[in-house]
Amino acid sequence: MLIPSSPDDKESQTEYSAFISALQQLGWTNGQNLEINALWANGDTSMIGHLAEELVARQPAVILARATPVTAALRKETHTIPIVFVVVSDPVGDGLVDTVARPGSNVTGFTNAEASLGGKWLQLLKNVAPNTKRVAVVFGRTTSPGGGNYYLRLIEGAAKSFSVSVIASPVQSADDVQHTVASLAVDSESGLIITPDATTTSQRKLIVDAAAAYRVPAIYPYRFIPEEGGLASYGVDVTDLYRRAAGYVDRILRGENPSELPVQAPTKFEFVINLTTAKKLGLTIPASLMSLADELIE
Repeated sequence: MLIPSSPDDKESQTEYSAFISALQQLGWTNGQNLEINALWANGDTSMIGHLAEELVARQPAVILARATPVTAALRKETHTIPIVFVVVSDPVGDGLVDTVARPGSNVTGFTNAEASLGGKWLQLLKNVAPNTKRVAVVFGRTTSPGGGNYYLRLIEGAAKSFSVSVIASPVQSADDVQHTVASLAVDSESGLIITPDATTTSQRKLIVDAAAAYRVPAIYPYRFIPEEGGLASYGVDVTDLYRRAAGYVDRILRGENPSELPVQAPTKFEFVINLTTAKKLGLTIPASLMSLADELIE
């Protein structure tokens, strides 16, 4: 396994445990009929290439990869060892597989995106902050799918319907995060959409803290971010992707070819609102919106 976050990250441990548990249910137990080696980049994306090289050198039977840059780094190192990815948004566009139906190589897995996400995020932001007219789309400068264009395109395609302008806001460092959020604070009609990638996930605390400090409404891609203080989220259940990935790992270990296992789309999405954060931002969440939420945090 190659994971861009830290083993100390609570959410990463939840996902890891779900994967191990799902493997056990399929008959694979670490230390008995299976040996699992997990390498962690600790949020340092510059380490991913080195870790990919190290992992491939161990010649495992199959590799589980989290996120686009991890999968791309592993794909560069091997065209023979099976790779099952999770949380990859555009595997065809980023050249990881030939097609969704027939990956055609040693790579397959589970995506975390579908076409309506851009509109969903904009709709949610307008519902919680109706005066929003300018939206900064935050993505990792070097880790976002398509160099940021994948999600930016989805959001820009829906922006006209919501009468908002869109600003591309790539980030890499803490200073980038501060500058992006601070630049929006001068305009009370501004908001943030945080798209999913290894950088924004690892820097989520910085983003949440900056959004709170500058009183900017922000929509996030994963439920654990409002659980950690973010305003609201809509996105795929990542833990579910890990459970499903165990099924592909099982099938490959039993002899199936990853090139013949179709890339799977997400099937479970979650909508979470942090009412405490909304109150601090002076926002009133409509009762109709609260009734749609999978979780309300107070």
